[in-house]
Amino acid sequence: MRRVSSSECSNSAFQVFKYENNIKHRSFSAYSRISPRFLHFLTNTSNLSLCTMFHRTVSRSLAVAASSVVGISAATYYGRNNKEGSGGGLPQEPWSNVDKPLPTRAEMFREIERRIGLNSTRKKKNGGAADNNDDDKDDNDDDKFDLLVIGGGATGSGVALDAQTRGLKTILVERDDFASGTSSKSTKLVHGGVRYLEKAVFNLDYGQLKLVFEALKERKVLLQNAPHLSHVLMIATPCYEWYEVPYYWAGMKAYDLVAGTSALTFSSFATSSRTIMEFPTVAKRKVLIDDEEEARKIRERDDVDEILSTEEPTMGKSLKGSVLYSDGQFDDARLNVALAVTAAHAGAVVLNHCSVVDLLKDDDVNREKVTGAILKDEETGKTHAVRAKVIVNCAGPFADDVRALDDPSKATKEKKMVSPSLGTHVVLPKYYVPEKFGMIIPKTKDGRVVFLLPWLDHAVAGTTDIALKPGEKTPKEPLATQDEVDYILETIAPYLALQPHRQEVLSVWSGARPLAKDPTKTNSSDLSRDHVIAKETPSDVIVVAGGKWTTYRLMAEETVDLVLKTMRESGENVNAIASCRTSNMGVIGAHGHKDSLSASVAQSGGDGFGGSNPDPDVSRHLATSYGDRAMAVASLASFAGLEKRLHPNVPVIEAEVVYAARAEFCRSASDFLARRSRMAFLDVQASEMATNRVVELLAKELKWGWRRRRAETKKTKEFLKSFRAS
Repeated sequence: MRRVSSSECSNSAFQVFKYENNIKHRSFSAYSRISPRFLHFLTNTSNLSLCTMFHRTVSRSLAVAASSVVGISAATYYGRNNKEGSGGGLPQEPWSNVDKPLPTRAEMFREIERRIGLNSTRKKKNGGAADNNDDDKDDNDDDKFDLLVIGGGATGSGVALDAQTRGLKTILVERDDFASGTSSKSTKLVHGGVRYLEKAVFNLDYGQLKLVFEALKERKVLLQNAPHLSHVLMIATPCYEWYEVPYYWAGMKAYDLVAGTSALTFSSFATSSRTIMEFPTVAKRKVLIDDEEEARKIRERDDVDEILSTEEPTMGKSLKGSVLYSDGQFDDARLNVALAVTAAHAGAVVLNHCSVVDLLKDDDVNREKVTGAILKDEETGKTHAVRAKVIVNCAGPFADDVRALDDPSKATKEKKMVSPSLGTHVVLPKYYVPEKFGMIIPKTKDGRVVFLLPWLDHAVAGTTDIALKPGEKTPKEPLATQDEVDYILETIAPYLALQPHRQEVLSVWSGARPLAKDPTKTNSSDLSRDHVIAKETPSDVIVVAGGKWTTYRLMAEETVDLVLKTMRESGENVNAIASCRTSNMGVIGAHGHKDSLSASVAQSGGDGFGGSNPDPDVSRHLATSYGDRAMAVASLASFAGLEKRLHPNVPVIEAEVVYAARAEFCRSASDFLARRSRMAFLDVQASEMATNRVVELLAKELKWGWRRRRAETKKTKEFLKSFRAS
């Protein structure tokens, strides 16, 4: 594959910016053994003082505490064996060089055509038929990819990166854009599975406990490998009943013990005064009446505290304090794009807006075995045949659609692997939450969990869980309903001193959350929130379904392990590293990242940015979105005069559009507004106002004609309607 020369990339977006090689990256405080953690647990005076309240919930608290017995052994095991990602810093990789250009889309397709040409040449040499004797088998492998990955979400991109860095020739194709589905519509938490621990204890479910161990370990790895896109976030559980304090405290302490060396910080109890200091918008008193309309009227009164405390004391409960714990938070779509870009820099062929329209079978030996696919370039309509030794289906909620290409009966209700449910989030102004604290509402009227979190200088609240009706097809762009928006606002309102109103909602999004069923099991009701990796027979296609963002890397590792096993069992030539390399491998932007990067970006403005340095919000945005690539974006802004914001309310500048097209596979305005930046998720009105300028910049960079520009503008504005409630 031809690489673009440095002279062809003389623009400042690809200038070399040298950083020191021995940068110490963020580390996480943890103990090497469980005994010091247990001593700290016992000697914490606030914890001891709370022990007197255990008698109120002794039965449930003992049940939760029982998990700590398991947790001690498990935490000790993980502390002894989890050496991955524990070092101080990330190793330098070939793609960590900010000057290395990304292969173009045209180069990717030329690589596919080259391999097709190799196959055609052999057929001509052999009289029009492929030679299948054993002596030529290794030679014929040159025209094949080792692995074809279908689906460019978190799992698919993770599989492509893992496989390519082990030495497998990999191609990744995505029908729409990377993270266009579920992977961009998460709750934005890299969570350790505190809810799974509760289910594990009360349901005596080892599978749920296993999820907790996996999530805790992978959470730490993700935070280390993408330090610019992730951070630690404290989350408060407000308590308005005295029994809630020991109950949540005991559960979180059990969680600490299970976490072992993977813990980010210790959980703790915060008094009501400290809770209000850290989370100023939390309600001092909670309205406790069933009539929601009447409750809202009371909450909106200026003298609500006086009403609840004097006039009608039975209506409200005062804040007793909160139980604090830590979790991870990240920019999901940006990380997904970073994984795909990293895989491309490592040598994989990576294509978005390229769909699989059919699967190819072996015509000579095993007529049921899938050996490739017909790809369609959604931009040109041109089709390409691709041969691969192994095919992996990572299409997420649409995995059954890909399975149906092999066998139409797999699309039937009885044989489906995925049962999607829709989850909705709303975005509110940032004044609803402090910058470094979130809130969890663990008990709602219908049993769901709702979060209120800070994210990219805004507040995000969600989620809902609406199962699709039997036979209902999973929509590409799910629409949230007003009922779901009202449910979220009504759920968080009693816990806030400020009452959220529908007109304050800046954006709404709904994503399809896949629940997976193992096709090898006969029980069709056996759905799981864990991931399922299965090799289908007789096609030999590997299907990856379910799971969550936190464990995407582990899912990818297990998938590639199965790929290698499948290749060996089928007699294919395997020239790859057996062990996974991604447990301590930074994504694009991570290797030169440092906490002071935003200040460095601010100093780099020079003559750009209107003759001064970029404002602090823009500098911080560039640093946290691009890591060590931020300087290239800032330089491009200065060099090309693209330092202006796309909209005053969002710190996204014009240079990012051009950079995304050159270095991040951005092919449309919706790609940029929703996934290269997060404008659509943060403020849909601002995105609508910025659409024309984004289209203008992309048209110039991607050589669009006026027809494409007009069609793109119309398409983008239609797409942005999905960020409004129906």
